[in-house]
Amino acid sequence: MNLALLLLFTFMNSTIIYDFNKDCSRSDWRIIDDGVMGGESQGKFSIDADGNGIFSGTVSLENNGGFSSVRHQFDKVNCTKDSKVLIRLKGDGKEYQFRIKDKSNSYYSYIFTFKTSGNWETIEIKLSDLYPSFRGRKLNLPNFNSDSFEEIVFLIANKKNESFKLTLDKIELK
Repeated sequence: MNLALLLLFTFMNSTIIYDFNKDCSRSDWRIIDDGVMGGESQGKFSIDADGNGIFSGTVSLENNGGFSSVRHQFDKVNCTKDSKVLIRLKGDGKEYQFRIKDKSNSYYSYIFTFKTSGNWETIEIKLSDLYPSFRGRKLNLPNFNSDSFEEIVFLIANKKNESFKLTLDKIELK
């Protein structure tokens, strides 16, 4: 009986931020590439036949470029200082950044960098480990300590010309 209560408590304390499936709309996600600054990187976002979100494309360093990102804005999600984001994904062995904004109109983001293995895995990120950054520069502000957030972003910017593919299954808050 105690195990059942523990499982119920665990599921009750989880908030699904995004659960990809075949009925998802790719319009929930928006690509922002370095083209906003003259670069030539090309990212795209799609939903595959299995219902996974696919963030893929090429990063180009031409014309001072070097990044591609995909973002999702939503109504405020409440969190605590101990909250963690769990992301089930399959990467391509490259490094990516996971970013959040406490308010979607904030000029800076909170960032955590992770390396993918090439296999399906769950990346666990403590929100308190995300540091503030603006245009690639770490800011002299505290790490994330808000009680909510309104935007998540995946970004690739490894300072080289490369193709990339990040497959997303589920994003949740615990």
